Amino acid sequence: MALGSHVKNAICFARGNFVFFSKIHHDLSTPKDFFDFERKVKYFLKKRPKIIAYDPHPEYQSTKYAQRLSPITYHLSPIQHHHAHIVSCMADNGLANQRVIGAAFDGTGKGSDNTLWGAEFLICDYRNFKRVAHLKEIPLLGGERAIREPWRLAAWWLYLAYKDKFLNLGVNFVKGIDRRRWETLKNMYLSDFNSPQSSSMGRLFDAVASLVLVKYEADFEAELAMELEKLAAAYKPGAGSQEPGVSAYPFRIMEYKDKYILNPLPMFKQIVSDLKAKEPKGKIAYRIHLTVAQMLRKTCLLLKKKTGINLIVLSGGVFQNMLLLRLSLDLLYKEGLQVFVHKNLACNDSSIALGQAMIAAAGRQ
Repeated sequence: MALGSHVKNAICFARGNFVFFSKIHHDLSTPKDFFDFERKVKYFLKKRPKIIAYDPHPEYQSTKYAQRLSPITYHLSPIQHHHAHIVSCMADNGLANQRVIGAAFDGTGKGSDNTLWGAEFLICDYRNFKRVAHLKEIPLLGGERAIREPWRLAAWWLYLAYKDKFLNLGVNFVKGIDRRRWETLKNMYLSDFNSPQSSSMGRLFDAVASLVLVKYEADFEAELAMELEKLAAAYKPGAGSQEPGVSAYPFRIMEYKDKYILNPLPMFKQIVSDLKAKEPKGKIAYRIHLTVAQMLRKTCLLLKKKTGINLIVLSGGVFQNMLLLRLSLDLLYKEGLQVFVHKNLACNDSSIALGQAMIAAAGRQ
């Protein structure tokens, strides 16, 4: 039995060649969803599972529940969040236990180094994974508060690009920043207080959306990113994504030790230039999506050259962005790569229980 994630939670019970899913529990922080989750867990426990797989994030209610179960009765198996994402997509496509290049783009998942991951490239199979590339990490100023106030993320990227001079850029986003709040947040980071490092693609989209849309708060996770997608999808570049004048923003991919680090800092500088030049926001939004797709393409090609692996597996909630997914598939297919996306399950956290179950079972064989 696999207990899934914290939000968009679904429990998976696997036996032989069959898997059974519970309904989706949208947020285990709410009493109703947690009680429904607990009732379904007790139902599956009556089936006498030998292995209980769960996410290692210490604040997930599913994790806390798993850790209360008897390690004598059950083999308790923590499964890394993004490895579970990729394996869930592999199983969804009926792939055998083989090495793939997995790209897991989402909001937040606990990494094996205790930082917050979310834009991860893994070389993995059903048993093992190695993190081989990821987005440049930035601090979440104020922790999860940064999800509801994505201006904090945008301000930090601008601070990395321009230091304190970003406050004099003159673009509308900067004009609306409370200078005293910014100084407090910057000092919070300098004091190493409540500023966890994150490599999340979801948070990158939050940051660029806040900057372009000039919106500072969100009522729910990814609200501004969804608005940015809508704006970009309405833009009509004409002949296609490679039309002259409609190109990706610049970015860098740096090799550090045994990993590639995707650095979008040049993109932020060019976005600022476009905002100053009064470029259409739809065009800016489209170019942002194309940039992320190109980052994905280039990283996959680098990893293919290094490993010889031609199988690409995409998972994670960010790929619910249909424009990003379409642009990414177009670029990857043109390179002759064999790409797999979810067929029967959603790419968000509602599917990771299948990956948890597959990895836990493979590890016990």
